Amino acid sequence: MTPEYAEVLALQALGHVAADEELSGAFMGASGLSPDDMRRGATDPSFLASVLDFLTQRDDWVMAFCDARALPYDAPLQARYALPGAEQVHWT
Repeated sequence: MTPEYAEVLALQALGHVAADEELSGAFMGASGLSPDDMRRGATDPSFLASVLDFLTQRDDWVMAFCDARALPYDAPLQARYALPGAEQVHWT
């Protein structure tokens, strides 16, 4: 996955989180961000990575997001790995 496509997917995830009252409340509560902070963060790849970090914490959140966009369930995690700050674990 390219970083550009990962940013697009992360922006979609941000929209998904922002549109869901429960998710946005959980995200803002966990991060201490305001709605304005979320809007400003939309242009920052590191912030977008944090949205994917949040979303991928729970399978039901990932499944709802992916089902709404007809994406494979591994798409958010693949996008996360393409954005800044990702640490990939290589099992041998």
